[in-house]
Amino acid sequence: MPKIDVNAEMLFRFTGRTYGDDELGEILQCAKAEIDEPAGPDGVLKIELNDTNRPDLWSTAGLARQLGSYVAGTNREYDFFSTRESARDHGDRIVTVDPALREIRPYVAGFVAAGKPIEEAVLDDVIQTQEKLCWNYGRKRKSIAMGVYRSDLMKFPVSYLAVGPDEHPFVPLGMSESMTPARILDLHPKGKEFGSVLEGLSRYPFLVDATGDVLSFPPIINSARIGAVEAGDARLFVELTGTDLPSLLVACSIVACDMADAGYTIEPVLVEYPYDTAFGRTITTPFRFQDDCRCDLAFVSRLLGQDVSVEDAKKALGRMGVSARDEAGAIVVRPPAYRNDFLHAVDVVEDIAIGFGLDSFAPAMPSDATVGRLTEVEIFSRRVKSLMVGLGFQEMIFNYLGSVRDFVVRMYPEDEHDRVLSSMIRIANPMSENFESVRPSILPSLLAAESVSAHAQYPHHIFELGKTVARDSGDAYGQRTLDQLGFLSADADVGFNSVSAHVTAILFFLGFDFAPQELTDSRFIPGRAAAIVVNGTRVGCFGEIHPRVLENWGIQVPCTGCEIELNAMLSIR
Repeated sequence: MPKIDVNAEMLFRFTGRTYGDDELGEILQCAKAEIDEPAGPDGVLKIELNDTNRPDLWSTAGLARQLGSYVAGTNREYDFFSTRESARDHGDRIVTVDPALREIRPYVAGFVAAGKPIEEAVLDDVIQTQEKLCWNYGRKRKSIAMGVYRSDLMKFPVSYLAVGPDEHPFVPLGMSESMTPARILDLHPKGKEFGSVLEGLSRYPFLVDATGDVLSFPPIINSARIGAVEAGDARLFVELTGTDLPSLLVACSIVACDMADAGYTIEPVLVEYPYDTAFGRTITTPFRFQDDCRCDLAFVSRLLGQDVSVEDAKKALGRMGVSARDEAGAIVVRPPAYRNDFLHAVDVVEDIAIGFGLDSFAPAMPSDATVGRLTEVEIFSRRVKSLMVGLGFQEMIFNYLGSVRDFVVRMYPEDEHDRVLSSMIRIANPMSENFESVRPSILPSLLAAESVSAHAQYPHHIFELGKTVARDSGDAYGQRTLDQLGFLSADADVGFNSVSAHVTAILFFLGFDFAPQELTDSRFIPGRAAAIVVNGTRVGCFGEIHPRVLENWGIQVPCTGCEIELNAMLSIR
């Protein structure tokens, strides 16, 4: 979970009052946060946030905004946001986008923060916000990267370009010599750390002003002149580039609101695209795009277990910084521009509950008494687990969420990708591509473990008893959760006969007779794979893993694998 450093003096100044540690710890519950370390001699609090879907809270200003709303019961409105219907005046502040960036890093957003000279504490908070947003929310700069510049040293319009590896040399931050993008990727510490984001590209994203001065080489490094912001600078240009436009716009809104709360005037910037985006070819940022979220009042009352009036719901949402209106027996929420986490009516209910105060709900004992017992499939699974250990296999435990790269690209030839993807359960709003899909098979998890185990003495025998998910149009939810056994062996001598012997032993001790049937499955070597059929029902498959799959995983020894669906075996026992 995110942890942030909070300047206590600045937090109390933004909220308008001082809190003791106990009082602050109690009120932080409205942000799902807690004090990790009290303020030390440097006046810095360490706060841990127990949720990842509110990146607007990952700063001193953002946390103060939430605490202030919770205490006052009102939400702050900002007047610098453009919408689909109207755009704020952008003056000469324009960013033009190179058509070639569409396939590289297509989106950019920004604004100018003007006013008083920036103080050290505020600058530190902006830098921390930059790091947290780009690392956590921006997937290590892949989908969001941010730069802050001395606006007085640059001239609009700014050009967002696609340049070659040896074009536009400049002096990057932390260096004293001029370097090309290619040299920066090879030699600069930030180039080595984040160069993988641009891996495989023949042209790179680049930002220059109207005079040709370089602002930055996103998402890698700023220039040493325009991009070296210091305390005392009074006019700053903030830009964000990335691959996901909604997330980019939310991040832009978060930083703009933080700087507005710190006392700066936010001046919008017009971005001109040569290609279509979800919000048109011209977007004036900061930009508010969030749709209203509707929630029936009866639904709120049912989930919270008590009657909730319209006024009570609106008041609770106001304490969370959210505007709401009554509409024919429903609450319609207008999310703040810096939040994009209202995906379902349940999210509205959650904010109402927190706005009420979680300690305001009277505890209730369960009204039904039940006797706990193991399910049939759990008893069966424990028996299978004992057999696998007895056969010399080592148990593994894996995540049920993973990436399309692991579940599809590494497992199947390219012409089968669309077919496999259409049968998978995908996450609609993944925070990371590493957790974007529910696994349809245990084999990729086992292969992932084997791919990092070459240092261990062979043979390797590993297994997992876990869950997989399959689409099922006949199910009320459109999918079924399956209990499966998956096992894998890796050694120079493993082959079809050895894995067949293991399958035979497992089913014999479980009391099943099975008949192997010919199987065509591109994960296995043709002619060296079989389906497991028991009483006419297919319950699994096994075989020798295809060399293409092993190469994709970087595995250097032959492997055999098997999957058996325990639910299907129980149904025919």
